[in-house]
This record gives sequence, C-alpha cells and structure tokens, in this order.
Amino acid sequence: MQTTARALIDRGPGLSVGILTADLLRLGEDLEALDETGIELVHVDVMDGVFCPMTTVGPPIVRALPDRFVKDVHLMVVDPVDKVQAYVEAGAGIVTFHAEATRHPHRVLQSLAGSGVVRGLALTPGTPVSVIEPLLDELELVLVLAVNPGWSGQTFIPATEERVAVVRSLVEGREIVVAVDGGVTRANVESVASLGVDLIVTGSAVYDGASPVENARAMLESAGRARRGSPLAGVIKEGE
Repeated sequence: MQTTARALIDRGPGLSVGILTADLLRLGEDLEALDETGIELVHVDVMDGVFCPMTTVGPPIVRALPDRFVKDVHLMVVDPVDKVQAYVEAGAGIVTFHAEATRHPHRVLQSLAGSGVVRGLALTPGTPVSVIEPLLDELELVLVLAVNPGWSGQTFIPATEERVAVVRSLVEGREIVVAVDGGVTRANVESVASLGVDLIVTGSAVYDGASPVENARAMLESAGRARRGSPLAGVIKEGE
C-alpha cells in the first residue's frame, strides 16, 4: 500500500505503529490483529549502531511486511544517501532520515525524488527546527522526535509542544505532514494529537503486553477526538 502526503494530512491524525516493540516471533499474528483497528501504517526503526547505540533491522524485514500496510521507514543511520534506495526497493511508502546524519540532506531528498515515497526529515530534540527551511521545496514530512533516539523508556519532552508549533508555522500552506515520535502513550495521545499533528508514531503503548487491538483502537479514538474538538494547544503532562 502506498500513500501521499496529502492523503496523510486529510486522514490525520493517524497512528503509525512501531513493529520493533511487538513480539517478533508472532509479528504476523500481531499485524493481522491490527487490521481490525483501522491502522494503516507500520513504523520501522532502522538503527545502525553508529547514529544510535542499537542495531535493529534492514531492508529484508521491510520487504517481508505485508503490502496492505504503508511501510513507514525511519532511518537512524549515518550517511543515508547510499542506503535509501534499498528501502524504496523493499516497498517503503515513507522514508525518513535524520538531518543530523548527513552533511547533505538536500542531496538525500533529491535522490528520493520520483521514487513514489513520501520523503521525510527527522529532527532530534537538540536540533533547531529552522534547519528544515532550506529544504521545504523537497520535503513531504517532518518528524519531530519527542525523545532522544535509541533509548527505550523515555518520557515525552515537554518542549516538543513548542517545536511542533514552529514546524507547523514553517510548513503552513504546503502539503507537508507534521509527525511526532517518542513517548506517546494512551495517557497522552489526545494531548499530542491536539497539537495539530497529522501523524503520531507509537510502539510500546500498543504492544505493552496487554491487547494491541484494544490499545490501538483507544489511541485512534483519543487522537480523533482531540483533532475534532480542540483548537491546537494540548498540554503534555510530564511522565505520561
């Protein structure tokens, strides 16, 4: 399944569910269960052990995921320009790389032009959001990280609220998806959605050992309620 930035904006706020927090030995069953919930995107965190302390998965796992989902690939790897094409060939619908991982983000975005994927740029909490300004004509998604990449168990950084607001002002009038990743739980997803984001990445909050279906449905409902009923300013409670 492919998608476009326009479709993600129109359907938002959507959830992209991280597969690496699922039970990988039962991943097929867990993904089938998500079919019942309306989840359309699965998020794949690709870490190389250099940009992040962990090493995770690569193109073969992306290729093996069911094509009925949009494969949302988040590259936390150094020098992504020579690596992105492998993920396009593996069926990625979204390819996001980090501004901090390359000296030439414009070149990486150009290398993805015409591939049919949504081209995304991710920003860690310590990176000024202004770095997206020279790239706006090439971008289709901005992923604002609400935690530092590569460490599990972190809580949502409160300053993310203001960072999202700045990103939204910079992309106003353009078909650019605003997404948030990290520290999103059942307790705070409504507040995150009320920031006016189009896409929310979550993993452990869905696959927390209880019911992924129940968790996903509850989070979708909360996100939808926030976007319909709130202007923008959600208050993210620390520790949620």
